[in-house]
Formats: sequence, structure tokens, C-alpha cells
Amino acid sequence: MAQQARAIQTRRSILVAAAAVFDERGYSSATISEILARAGVTKGALYFHFTSKEDLALGVMDVQLDSDPLPAQLTKLQELVDQGMLLAHRLRHEPLVRASVGLAMDQAVEGLDRGTPFRAWIDRLEHLLTAAKNQGELLPHVDARETAEMLAGSFSGIQVMSQALCKREDLGRRISVLLHYVLPSISTPAVLATLDMAEDRGERLFGTLGSVPSQAGAPDRL
Repeated sequence: MAQQARAIQTRRSILVAAAAVFDERGYSSATISEILARAGVTKGALYFHFTSKEDLALGVMDVQLDSDPLPAQLTKLQELVDQGMLLAHRLRHEPLVRASVGLAMDQAVEGLDRGTPFRAWIDRLEHLLTAAKNQGELLPHVDARETAEMLAGSFSGIQVMSQALCKREDLGRRISVLLHYVLPSISTPAVLATLDMAEDRGERLFGTLGSVPSQAGAPDRL
């Protein structure tokens, strides 16, 4: 058990080091030697967990969707809101998540499937939207797949703009504004009135991870 815990910690240390190097130098310029020096591990330890720099970058990209389960809510639309607001918070405060998203958005990266995290994010949103539709939370015209793709694309563009303008300091507010404009076009009025889309929603959710699940969103406040 102790050996397994050490292996998990070593893998995490390698990912954190790789994220820092990718973030500072870019994927193309980053070297395994730099990552080894930053992580303080041997080449054998790195290659035990990752087969190549590409495999390591894919591991970093996977982190953006890797988090503790969020508290269950009374509506699936609130859970969808929570996914986006928590990711916005993590982008501001977790270097590993920032590097993960940066790799996926970097058009200069060659030889790396940057579509994997986008597809995973769209699939997760589609799953929530489909469940929401089955529970009568969505307006009749809403297509779950199309809406998931639109939300993922909108989030991606907004976080890039926020990064360029202010290092994502206002990302929570910008995602809150996005949701306030988009959700009225897909949600039934009764469900919309219950949704908490406040800009500090992600921060409050982050504080609840690992605690007793909550049962409903607070009233909406912009």
C-alpha cells in the first residue's frame, strides 16, 4: 500500500513538473531533461509512468477534467453550471489545470491530439444536458449535443480572452455572464429561477469538495 501511494505521488510530481515546463517554454521547446530536473526523479521513474513526452502531455491535458465528484443537485442544469464554474476557479488557482488547458488550446503544438480534452468535455456536458432534458428541465427545441458543443466552445474562447486581458482574474464573472445569457434560451423558466450562476459559485464549490453533498443551488444573483 505504501509503495502504491509513493507511485501515485511520483506520478503527480512528474505531471506538476511537466505542466510547469510546458507552461513556461511551450510543448515544442520543453525537454524531458528539464522535466526530470524540475520533478527531481530519475528517467526510469518517469518512463515507468509515461512512455514519451507526448504521453506526458496527454496526461497533463487529462487533468482539466480530473477532479473530485461535485455535490449532487436537485437539477442537472445546476450540475452543468457547477462544472463550468468549478473549472473557471481551477483555471485561476491550479497551475496544472492551466497548463492542461494551455496545451489543448496551443495551435502551435504538433504531433499531439489536442482534441481529446475537448471531446471529453463535450461528452460530459452532453450527458448532463440529456439527463436534464429527460427530467423536463430543457425547452423542447434544445439539442443536447449541439448545446454541449456551443457551451464548450464559448467557454474556451472566453477563458482565452480573459487570460489575454487580465490573466483570468475576471474569469468567474465572465463565465457567469455567459451562463446568464445562454441558459434562458435552453432552460424552462421554473428551473432557471433556481439556478445559482453567481461569479463566486466555483470558489464556494471548491470549498465543499469532500464534504457532505448539498441538495440545491442558491437563488440566482448576478
